[in-house]
Amino acid sequence: MKLSSGILFPFLIGFLSFGVSALGIYLVLNDPKEEFMAVIIALVIGVLVFVVSYFALKIYTKRKFKKIYNSIGLVYEKNGGTFGADAQQEVEKWLTNKTTEIQQLKSTEAYRREFFGNLAHELKTPVFSVEGYILTLLEGGLEDETINRKFLSKAAKGIDRITKVISDMDTITKIESGNLKLDIKRISLIDLIKNVISELEDIAVNKEIKLVFEKPSVAELFISGDKFKLEQVITNLVSNSINYGNKGGLTTIYIKEIARNKVAVSVSDNGIGIPKDHLPRLFERFYRVEKSRDRNQGGSGIGLAIVKHIVEAHNQKITVESKVDKGTTFTFTLDKV
Repeated sequence: MKLSSGILFPFLIGFLSFGVSALGIYLVLNDPKEEFMAVIIALVIGVLVFVVSYFALKIYTKRKFKKIYNSIGLVYEKNGGTFGADAQQEVEKWLTNKTTEIQQLKSTEAYRREFFGNLAHELKTPVFSVEGYILTLLEGGLEDETINRKFLSKAAKGIDRITKVISDMDTITKIESGNLKLDIKRISLIDLIKNVISELEDIAVNKEIKLVFEKPSVAELFISGDKFKLEQVITNLVSNSINYGNKGGLTTIYIKEIARNKVAVSVSDNGIGIPKDHLPRLFERFYRVEKSRDRNQGGSGIGLAIVKHIVEAHNQKITVESKVDKGTTFTFTLDKV
């Protein structure tokens, strides 16, 4: 039988006491007839020594463990199995948890630095542009009719972009904090998509991109959701497909019934696509695929993060599939009414 580290030392002391006592009593009595009595007395002495040393060691060890536990923030259980090897297991478990916690803190710190770096980059470009246009106007350009309106118009666009970033940051903060309530109603999904296409049609024409809505076989399809927020989702996805699409390209919106009470809405394009290693981080705030998605395209950089939060706030899921130079498809689910 394997003895725990808390019992082994007292057992050895007790066994040694038993041997020494038996030998001593036998020599004192010096009578072979009293061997049995000597063994009994020595056994009693050995057991007493074992019990005393065991509890003395346990009390001493508990005091030491208590100090160690207090120093590392663990609660020492008086009646729990925290003696010897069990205490070692608890400390090893604590060490593993702390190691994991430190790794998470490092990851969070790295994300925080990246987030603020990206935020500064998003704001820096339009701020410097606006500053340059205004300084040019103040240094004499304001009286020059050939450039004053042009520069004021460009400065206004820069301010619009700053406003967009701040507005989207406010939206995503409200969503993440749970302060943004959804106005869930019965909505015509077909009409919702038609409205989005109508709003973005001119932009698509300027980019020479064709917008196609593959309507379902049913005349009407009603879903449950927040009309304004879902319109924001579809608008953002279609805008992205236009902004990052190829000239003469195609953006297709289609609906697929995937269950009796659920539909999937997909926005697909044949644009530049996204490398596979970037897909897991695509819905992070301010994350951009630098080589293929230029910040000069515009946008706040957190549109997809807002899309993901809105979809998840409806208790739904959104996925993305993409291949470089082949195109990208975003798909999210909705509940039918």
